[in-house]
Amino acid sequence: MDRDAAVKTDPRRHLPRVDRLVDFLRGVRPELPLWAITEGCRAILAEERERLRGNASDSSSLLGRSADALGAAAGAIAAELARVKPQRVINATGIVLHTNLGRAPLAEGASRAALEASLGYSDLELDLATGQRGNRLGSVATKLELLSGAPAAHAVNNNAAAVLLALNTLALGREVIVSRGELVEIGGSFRVPEIMERAGVRLVEVGTTNRTRIADYERAIGPDTGLLLKVHRSNFEVRGFVEEVPMEELAELGRARGIPVVDDLGSGTLIDLGARGFPADAYAPSRLAAGADLVCFSGDKLLGGPQAGLLIGTSDVVQALRKNPLARALRLDKTSLAALDWTLAAYLDGRAEQEIPVLRELLEPLASLEERARKLAASLASVTGIPLRDAAPGGVAEGASAIEVRADRSFVGGGSLPGFELDSHVVALRADGVSANRLAERLREAPVPVLARIRDSWLLFDVRTLVPSDLADLEVAVSYGVTSTR
Repeated sequence: MDRDAAVKTDPRRHLPRVDRLVDFLRGVRPELPLWAITEGCRAILAEERERLRGNASDSSSLLGRSADALGAAAGAIAAELARVKPQRVINATGIVLHTNLGRAPLAEGASRAALEASLGYSDLELDLATGQRGNRLGSVATKLELLSGAPAAHAVNNNAAAVLLALNTLALGREVIVSRGELVEIGGSFRVPEIMERAGVRLVEVGTTNRTRIADYERAIGPDTGLLLKVHRSNFEVRGFVEEVPMEELAELGRARGIPVVDDLGSGTLIDLGARGFPADAYAPSRLAAGADLVCFSGDKLLGGPQAGLLIGTSDVVQALRKNPLARALRLDKTSLAALDWTLAAYLDGRAEQEIPVLRELLEPLASLEERARKLAASLASVTGIPLRDAAPGGVAEGASAIEVRADRSFVGGGSLPGFELDSHVVALRADGVSANRLAERLREAPVPVLARIRDSWLLFDVRTLVPSDLADLEVAVSYGVTSTR
């Protein structure tokens, strides 16, 4: 075949121009914005050109996709581009602090405070009494001090930033001693040793993965030691033949040697929940009382507020943090500050357990969860036509459609309280002829996507993380998922 013939038979010559495909897609998907349609058309035509270029010599691939097919593919790209993100989803997993779903949902009051701060001007850095420049963190710091009993407090944009600021301030260019069993990796593949490297400190590992003693720290201390760091294993457990140094002992060693001790708690609360079965070390003030010079923890985990890194500690340590130039780079914006200030005020007012969603979900009585699960099961049975059955063994034929209420277990999640489980109740649903994976996929495609757990051939909806405003949309999603897969 000569060159001219090859050019004439090149299937890429038959692809529509971008503007023509745009006009076509605007006609069939008028709800999509022009910028997204244009980009979707460009992307799909580039993809099609590349596909055809690799098959130009294959006579069976001379014809490209039809205009309808190209338009549909471009429309899918455009719709994804135009979708507002993050968008609301329904969390039926029972995982209270689901990192992929945004961790702690804000209280209504905190959301209103953030909205008000964002809609107009505010006294963010103004002292209204004097008319002079004010301290943007003054109110939050005071509330943290009152709640924790700490001499001083500070806040930055997340807990990784809090640890970075502490390391860079207290041990820049010096050694930081950490147990090997605490060199954790947090979400998104961020590792403590890498954060330490970026903070400008040198890591000194002591002990072994499963056992570290106070003598290991003592032997490692030298003239260049700047800090003793304890990191809470927030997303895994070490069991069996294990040993770690309590904060009291580490703090005593730090005082004796004149070395500051920092406790990266990761996820902490300002209410002592130990009497209600929660691990005692989640209570941030207790870590400070044990002797740490500085305790760092997240605002959007057990505290139930916005994303923030909270630091409570001694006056001289916190003052040094505030003076570090990095403190400005890591500072909170006005909306997060407003939400955090409201959240801390709710704790001080005694309203936290009633108004902060995370605490409500963690502390809801088991009898209340069972009652809500039974109501949800009856509702889903009504909208889907799937029979509500007794969950007793042998009560449902293998593979048959059914809805059941079951006792189950929930998890705190979000790198908080690893291994700690909560009794809960779930609604289990199985649709005849549809795999649980396929049904879960369809629920994620619903107008308000639903995330649930999968176990064997069942889809589980844990009511612990469902709120009344979810129920109507959950019914729509489940009805859509079941009927669209039949």
